Amino acid sequence: MNTSPNEPSRRALLSLATTAGLTAALGTLPTFTASAAPVRPAEVPLPADASRERLWWRAPGDEGSLIEQGLPLGNGRIGALASNDPGRELLLITDATMWTGGLNDTLDQDGQFPYGRSDFGSFTLLARLTVDIPDHDLGAVSGYRRTLDLAQGLVTSSYVRSGVTYRREMYASHPDDVIVLRFTQSGGGRYTGSITLTGTHGEKPTAAESFGAALPNGLRYGAAVKARGSGGKVIVDGTRIDFSGCKDLTVVVSAGTDYTPDAEAGFRNPSLDPEGLARAKVRAAAAESADALRRTHVADYRALYGRLGLSLGTSTDAQRELDTWERLHARTRDPEPDPELEAAYLQYGRYLMITSSRDSLPMGLQGLWLDGNDPDWMGDYHTDINIQMNYWMADRTGLSPCFDAFTDYCLAQLSSWTDTTRRLFNDPRNRYRNSSGKNAGWAVAFSTNPYGGSGWWWHPAGNAWLCTTLWEHYEYTGSREYLKRIYPLLKGACEFWEARLLTVTLPGTSKEVLVDDRDWSPEHGPQDAKGITYAQEVVWTLFGNYCTAAAELRRDTDYADTIAALRRKLYLPQVSPTTGWLEEWMSPDNLGETTHRHLSPLINLFPGDRIRPDGSTPAEIVAGATALLTARGMESFGWANAWRSLCWARLKNADNAYQLVVNNLRPSTDGSNGTAFNLFDIYEVERGRGIFQIDANFGTPAAMVEMLLYSRPGHVELLPALPDAWADSGHVRGVPARGGFEVDLRWRDGRPTEARIHSVGGRTTTVAYGDVSRTVTLRPGASVTLKDFAE
Repeated sequence: MNTSPNEPSRRALLSLATTAGLTAALGTLPTFTASAAPVRPAEVPLPADASRERLWWRAPGDEGSLIEQGLPLGNGRIGALASNDPGRELLLITDATMWTGGLNDTLDQDGQFPYGRSDFGSFTLLARLTVDIPDHDLGAVSGYRRTLDLAQGLVTSSYVRSGVTYRREMYASHPDDVIVLRFTQSGGGRYTGSITLTGTHGEKPTAAESFGAALPNGLRYGAAVKARGSGGKVIVDGTRIDFSGCKDLTVVVSAGTDYTPDAEAGFRNPSLDPEGLARAKVRAAAAESADALRRTHVADYRALYGRLGLSLGTSTDAQRELDTWERLHARTRDPEPDPELEAAYLQYGRYLMITSSRDSLPMGLQGLWLDGNDPDWMGDYHTDINIQMNYWMADRTGLSPCFDAFTDYCLAQLSSWTDTTRRLFNDPRNRYRNSSGKNAGWAVAFSTNPYGGSGWWWHPAGNAWLCTTLWEHYEYTGSREYLKRIYPLLKGACEFWEARLLTVTLPGTSKEVLVDDRDWSPEHGPQDAKGITYAQEVVWTLFGNYCTAAAELRRDTDYADTIAALRRKLYLPQVSPTTGWLEEWMSPDNLGETTHRHLSPLINLFPGDRIRPDGSTPAEIVAGATALLTARGMESFGWANAWRSLCWARLKNADNAYQLVVNNLRPSTDGSNGTAFNLFDIYEVERGRGIFQIDANFGTPAAMVEMLLYSRPGHVELLPALPDAWADSGHVRGVPARGGFEVDLRWRDGRPTEARIHSVGGRTTTVAYGDVSRTVTLRPGASVTLKDFAE
């Protein structure tokens, strides 16, 4: 059985230094760097049902619509969208650190941050690679098919021309740090054409095999390509590589920047030559056989992907005969569930996680993929749901190592966030400044970039939400080394809120409580409301987590006592006598949009745990939360539907939770909300214009897992919201549970038939199904199988 690591990663054990006395100096976040040659493994065996984990299409991606039709590749640092066109393969290549902008620490006249491409900055493309094969125009071939093999992390396409079957395969290798394209054939065919590598920022090409340049902010970058063929010729001709008469062809690409996660160094590594390093990487990879490169990639990818397996039921032969786009349409049109498609969608989310969040910056609004240099909202890190949702899935689906990028990012930015907060938060123009005049700790705005910069408006509660996301990872892993790393973030956020909270007397009483200062419940209603539910709830959680961390690490006892005392005085929201909803503001009235996309006042229904339908929470609070969730509706943007689904799963309403998953699987047409041709989630920003936003691709799978298993430290619940569509039979293997456990679960006719509980560090937990509850005590590494779940 594959298990999530319970010990700190290699990076967490590297030497630590201090930055302004606040945090670890994180040379620990790997950047574009030289590395030793990877181990070359033998062939990796696949499970028998791996064929069900393939998505396929009958047409290539259109160059003008690659964000909806291109297939994504990535190794966690570099990524690409591939067209898979027989006659003109196009790859749009990114590096997670390819950002314009900078610290952006000069406030506008309203005391908020500038938010544009020229100041805050933007995520941008790094390069374009084209492989032109003129005789293979789409109109001249037959039997075209392209596939995304989720089980191996491979994109393939095949077609027939003049009786010859041509096949190409591509992937981004994490061990070799390159993108590999492999062109083969059977039947005596040959490849003749050209390869062109170009930049996307106006670079003037001077060579065919590499280029290098710098952005206006000083970030240096480079890319390189190498090609090798057999049975023909491969030559450099000016600014392109020509190949002719080749029986097969291997193309290797690498790219990167001189970004480094060190604020003191200005987030640059002046000793790194990106172009030279890219050339070295492609030269080393091209010296290996194509089979060796492929085996190395698949073994590395499967070490993560293979941690979790699932079946939600069996689809029909008629459903399997449809391609992926046709199946999406059929699932929307027909009432019959397609459980294999839904399971593949969950695994597609895991594919995106593995390929876009390893050893570099975390995923922003579009993950690692772009089709231009002007993504909406700069492709940034939004701190009021989006970056958090991007990482809800990681631990829940056995991909804890992919969470590291988020942790490393927060730590690398901490010194800049702290300095900016102390200098600028109490600016008299800032409507969210602290009325007390006090200022401490750190805060962020609604948008952040990789240079310590914030953009748009201040977001006071953003620090607490980032910290609760970091804390949940600790609940899964139980790593003390990890807890030591994030402790400065937790403490700094507490220091901010200690300075910010106001003492007020509740109307009609003599009771004094602590409330948030003037604030905005994301992203609607008054901008100067005190005591918004979102902030009260998330700060209550932050304070509790900090006190637990201080006790676990035996640090700052007196300060932990201070925070515990503040927590006891925090105002917690009530149910409105007017609406019957959990109040979003300290008012019985609805001061915003009833069906607003955000569920901020329900943050302690999900992702938090304070509001639970198990009798531990006052019934009127659960009813008020349910009423508010009902009022928000069942139709919204993809990420908002995913959050709704997660909340309904927590309330054990399987029908609503599942319907919201199905809603997100609706095909996007003419820019409407839904799932694109390539399964990217589309966000309709205005009628007729939709954009890719990746959070729903992670939030929806997280909701699917929550329907199968709920956990908090000390408690695991089986099948809390199993929908009828998956009830006949199914299984899931390797689902992590908070508290240090993993669960293998089988069910039939809507009831669990077997649950294997494996300790990856946890010792005691209750395991419940309906009214049946058992206490399980295990030593780390041990397992127990439970079978009798009769109520």
